[in-house]
Amino acid sequence: MKVAELFIKCLEKEGVEYIFGVPGEENIDIMDALHDSTIQFILTRHETSAAFMAGTYGRLTGKPGVCLATLGPGATNLLTGVANANMDLSPVVAITGQAGLGRQHKVSHQYYDIVSVYEEVTKWNAQIKTPDIVPEVVRKAFQVATQEKTGATHIELPEDVAKMDVDSSPLPITNHHLQEADEPVITEAAKMIEQANHPLVLVGNGVTRGSAAVELLALMKKANLPVVHTFMGKGVVPWTDEHSLLTAGIGGNDYITCGFTESDLIIAIGFDMVEYSPKKWNPEGKIPILHIDTQEAEIDACYPVQLNVVGNIKENIKNVSNALTATERNLNWVSHVRNKAFTELETFKDDTEFPVKPQKIISDLRSVLDEDSIVISDVGAHKMWMARMYHCYQPNTCLISNGLASMGVAVPSAIAAKMVHPERQVVAVCGDGSFQMTSAELETAMRLNLPIVILLWRDDGYGLIEWHQMKAFNRSSHIKFGNPDFIQLAKSYGFEALNVEKTEDLKATIAKAVSLNKPVLIDCQVDYRENMKLTERLGNIIC
Repeated sequence: MKVAELFIKCLEKEGVEYIFGVPGEENIDIMDALHDSTIQFILTRHETSAAFMAGTYGRLTGKPGVCLATLGPGATNLLTGVANANMDLSPVVAITGQAGLGRQHKVSHQYYDIVSVYEEVTKWNAQIKTPDIVPEVVRKAFQVATQEKTGATHIELPEDVAKMDVDSSPLPITNHHLQEADEPVITEAAKMIEQANHPLVLVGNGVTRGSAAVELLALMKKANLPVVHTFMGKGVVPWTDEHSLLTAGIGGNDYITCGFTESDLIIAIGFDMVEYSPKKWNPEGKIPILHIDTQEAEIDACYPVQLNVVGNIKENIKNVSNALTATERNLNWVSHVRNKAFTELETFKDDTEFPVKPQKIISDLRSVLDEDSIVISDVGAHKMWMARMYHCYQPNTCLISNGLASMGVAVPSAIAAKMVHPERQVVAVCGDGSFQMTSAELETAMRLNLPIVILLWRDDGYGLIEWHQMKAFNRSSHIKFGNPDFIQLAKSYGFEALNVEKTEDLKATIAKAVSLNKPVLIDCQVDYRENMKLTERLGNIIC
């Protein structure tokens, strides 16, 4: 058989369902081999979108999402989405075509050393230079992508190697298991929690990756621990639970910041520093850290680890919980912080001013959607509002990219999320700036008949940059742009398009959109004057 055919057989062995991508001349043999495969190729309108889809598939399933591009510009377009997945710790295997081996030693049409380009944004990557190594390379790419901490790998297949004959077969899959921490470590961790007067749990995305939410809830209740979520840890503890201090990470002071100020021990579980820099919540490095994760903590002066509990997060949380004695703690301060946050949300519940305030949009969105609905926030000013005020009942129901944090992620991610969970409501929350970066994927959603909802916050500019400019200089610079008629744009792709003309109509419009069971775009003007008002309020918070 051809190398390309063996390559596809190896992907099938790994359980690949979809490949997201844009093919090119240099991987036509791969595309031909897919004709007889169980794998479904999802043609996208841009390679970056393909990688965003693969990353979201990986985050929601725990299995590597697979994306494909050709050499040169295809590979470099794919790069941003691969880097995004890798920094968000989402398992992805990226595949790129390449020029034949006979012209890689010289300047050549569309040729760059893509393996070198991808080195900094992947856990591992390699070129297939000879036919016999195909099974090893594919197996290693998937194994490394799923090993903690999960991330992206990359395989490059030159066009001439893809055509070569080979007599080989896929390798068997060997599962890897994380070890549990030793008993003395578990005992010491339990002792630290028991001796702390005001311990606080900071939960990151690793708890979701490790399917450890149930175990964390048991630990939290037994030791009476308040819990703060990072942007990417949202929903591990339901927002309705009295122990939940909701979400931290917006930067600067906030109600939740008071939780860190009160604490004499931070129990960081499944936390990665890219999610929320310790300098923002432990600037002097005075609060000791109990670090429970799959790897030892990164060295950081503001993250003074007293004990690393390393290994299987789920089992280690369970073991620490078993080693603890039940503890009573006064959590009145937690209730105070929760009441402050909820009062702010409730204040805007019945607001009728237009354009619509961010708080009102979030209040209406949360009230309409089911508990297991999936909301994907793009990057921009709306992300900060969503992260802070859209509260979750379950993990992975509000997806926020907070590593590389690339704009344009929401629409492609909504497509992938709906493919993984067709039974759930899926909403992409976008600013007009981020939406335009991947809006061509509306055609992909229509072609696949995926009933996603796009909630567009329109302000005709880069609102988050303006927010930062106003805080720094009290004036903005070069952030305004023109927009198309989004209603007509969406309709041209076949979407249902709804325009919010009065704030009172917003909730009913969202409800209609999710009930239509078809692709829908909602165009909603947002009042970002609230950005600086929020900055002023947060600046006046005294813990």
